[in-house]
Amino acid sequence: MKCDFCDQKATVFLTQLVEGQMKKVCLCDNCAKERGVTDPTGFSLADLLLGGLPGGPGTVPAGQPKAAPGNGKKCVTCGFTLDDLRRVRRFGCSDCYSTFSEEVAQMVRGMHKGTSHLGKVPEGLMAIQFRHQRIEELRSRLDQAIASESYEEAAGIRDEIRTLDEVKI
Repeated sequence: MKCDFCDQKATVFLTQLVEGQMKKVCLCDNCAKERGVTDPTGFSLADLLLGGLPGGPGTVPAGQPKAAPGNGKKCVTCGFTLDDLRRVRRFGCSDCYSTFSEEVAQMVRGMHKGTSHLGKVPEGLMAIQFRHQRIEELRSRLDQAIASESYEEAAGIRDEIRTLDEVKI
């Protein structure tokens, strides 16, 4: 497959929804580097498609400095700044999680009820799981009652196990 901007072999393939339509771009290594596709701060495929060549709309002209970071907090591993995180809404590397943990916690608190995920259980699964645990516990008690020759107690436990086995959830 050939690069969409030149005739070299494409090695970078991008797909993104732009204005409700799926857009695909094939780039060679050189074109990908020129357009910032390999930049850890992220890029917009829409800007790439609209901007086309370097210097097009959505690109920073050569020699013009990028905006200075807001508070100067920066990941020591990848150089990602807090402004990059806010703009791109993705991390540059795994160390960004710890570097920006306070800021991310504030963002998450604003979006969700809490900052930790407790998980969800499908409806009825907890009842089924509880019933299975209870049956196992009763079977263990039944074995102990039979071993100690407490047959009346064993009969009561057996009846409780049958009742639980008959319940349909």
